[in-house]
Amino acid sequence: MERWTRRRFLAGTAQAVAGAAVMGASCESRLSNGAGDDATGAAGEAVVPLDGAWLFRIDPENKGEAQGWAAPETAKEGWDEVAVPSTWQVVAKTADYMGLAWYRRDFKAPAAWKNKVVRIEFEAVFHTAEVFVNGKKAGEHVGKGYTAFAFDISGHLAYGGLNTVAVRVDNAFSPDMLPRNDSYDWTPDGGITRPVRLIVTPPVYIEHLWVDAIPELSTDRVALNITAVVRNATPRTVPVRLRFDLKEESSDAVVQRVGWSHVNEDIPAETTREIRLASEFASGPVKLWHFDHPHLYVLEAAVSRKGKDIHGAMTTFGVRKIEVRGTEVLLNGEPVRLAGVERMAGSHPDFGMAEPEAWIAHDHDDLKELNCVFTRVHWQQDRRVLDYCDRKGILIQAEVPTWGPGTFQKLDGNLLEKVTANGLEQLREMIARDRSHPCVLSWGLCNEVDGQNPVAQGFVRTMLREAKRLDPSRLCSYASNSLQSTPERDVAGEMDFIEWNEYYETWFGGDAETMRRNLEAIHRAFPDKPVVISEYGYCACTTDRPENDARRAAILETHNAVFRDYPWVAGLIFFDYNDYRTHIGDKGTGVFKQRVHGVVDVFGARKPSFETLSRESSPVGSLEVRAEAGRMLAVVRTRRDIPAYTLRGYRLRWTAYGTGAIPLGRGETLLPDLAPGASFSTALPAKDRDLGTLLVEVVRPTGYSAAAVRI
Repeated sequence: MERWTRRRFLAGTAQAVAGAAVMGASCESRLSNGAGDDATGAAGEAVVPLDGAWLFRIDPENKGEAQGWAAPETAKEGWDEVAVPSTWQVVAKTADYMGLAWYRRDFKAPAAWKNKVVRIEFEAVFHTAEVFVNGKKAGEHVGKGYTAFAFDISGHLAYGGLNTVAVRVDNAFSPDMLPRNDSYDWTPDGGITRPVRLIVTPPVYIEHLWVDAIPELSTDRVALNITAVVRNATPRTVPVRLRFDLKEESSDAVVQRVGWSHVNEDIPAETTREIRLASEFASGPVKLWHFDHPHLYVLEAAVSRKGKDIHGAMTTFGVRKIEVRGTEVLLNGEPVRLAGVERMAGSHPDFGMAEPEAWIAHDHDDLKELNCVFTRVHWQQDRRVLDYCDRKGILIQAEVPTWGPGTFQKLDGNLLEKVTANGLEQLREMIARDRSHPCVLSWGLCNEVDGQNPVAQGFVRTMLREAKRLDPSRLCSYASNSLQSTPERDVAGEMDFIEWNEYYETWFGGDAETMRRNLEAIHRAFPDKPVVISEYGYCACTTDRPENDARRAAILETHNAVFRDYPWVAGLIFFDYNDYRTHIGDKGTGVFKQRVHGVVDVFGARKPSFETLSRESSPVGSLEVRAEAGRMLAVVRTRRDIPAYTLRGYRLRWTAYGTGAIPLGRGETLLPDLAPGASFSTALPAKDRDLGTLLVEVVRPTGYSAAAVRI
């Protein structure tokens, strides 16, 4: 890895990439800000947040449209004021309500916007949204509750005055979308659950900016493939020129001003066009993205006419290579055996799915303290989750919410066609928004759909083909819970790696040795592929399994002991981090209806198993402090088995405490690179008479403690 920081950065051969035309979450205005009603940047763009106070009311009788609830003149009587992002499922009186509801608010459209394109972007509305502006329908986003969407509302606005936006939301269980009906196990929180904003641009603008940056490790090259999605909203063909600059995010230093990369293109009237660039250029030294070294670059793009920039956009990306070779998963050419835990969003009773950024950071800081470097999620996540994972170093499998064997049952008429179309739309929108994030290790296609069911298999194959067409360089998998018998018949074998949701001693019964035999059978069925345990743990979900956190910790330890016997087990994802809100929960009612499954409760309070999971997920097998030849020594030993990866840039840190737990001093030393199974010892400061305790830690390059001991 270190030698790569001194290599030259070269772009390589293009990869053809097609994507859905949905507002890209990683593509932001280069010069935008959110201040005031007309927050115009130097490139003529304004980004105006619409979060905050909205009016809200439920519509159980579906009378809102007929009664003109979308119209500007609608009276405010009968409406409650809520703060968007919002879900009505965390309000006691509507906690169990499923169906139609309305949101509305006013905003100004300055006269200066008249010759611009004004879009309204919703990062997520669960699950169906119809958007009205000044009483006229501007668009709809149907059955896709976790992906971003945007509508051009320029033609609906009254410039120079107040405008009204209204959103009719539906969260009723549905047979023709994913997740299907009520088969899924998380909270169906209805509402405008993520941020909303207006985006005001010139009529020719960059809608998406995608970057694939993959190092060719054997040739000292990097394939940098750029796709700019440019929209011409004018009634005539417009010749444009694009240029791209590359910066290092941490320093904002220009790595390469690629002035030679100007691209000329004629964009037809009312057309969106993908413009791709792949060329060779030299730049500064490259730093690879790794979960312990999450280094990011920024690509800035500008579209210009007649020598003048008219719109700019940017995206962050990392340079890294993830691949499967035989039974190994490799990151930047090195085998890694990963461990982590899944988080179920939307579980805090005060927030639900409308989580503030501070709570997202709180939970993911916990994941880092749990030594989590690998996670998965059951549905498309808030962009702030992926931004956190990019910057703090967590690999993630992002998934389409295809959940449960009930998905492919009772498919009368053309329901299979509708469900498949919905799944493909969600996949395209997810990839279009999230493909530039280096933290995304793989696309998850399904969860527990009975992969030996021919109907489910056909769906999974269709999704796999489309994912590979859109993003050929990224891994794909599906989490199977149908590998307990005849695993060779499961569609899991067609994925890039095998994922198994393993619940022996809970849902499956049996014990750890029964699990061992099943695990070996899976390997015999797929001897040339790595196995990732995509879920395992203990759920207090039935009367015969009451909450027993000690049991949770014991299952974690005994099952990990089995997994560590097999080098082809490449990943572990414990389920799960938190007790989670779900409509099929067996504990609590209303806002508190939940399943007790986590190492923290719904408010984030830690259980004793939190420390067990942190220890079990650490790449440090042991940290020992001992007296030897009249001095204190710290001895670090890395794990030879899972989780196992080379430690680079780690530090040994000691903190001395006096009586009353008063910190008296701190010091640290840089550890050498430690491969799996390696050890290192170093002297600690002599213990003087005023010293009460000494805290010794192995600290990751990202600043989080990987292991600690207090003497």
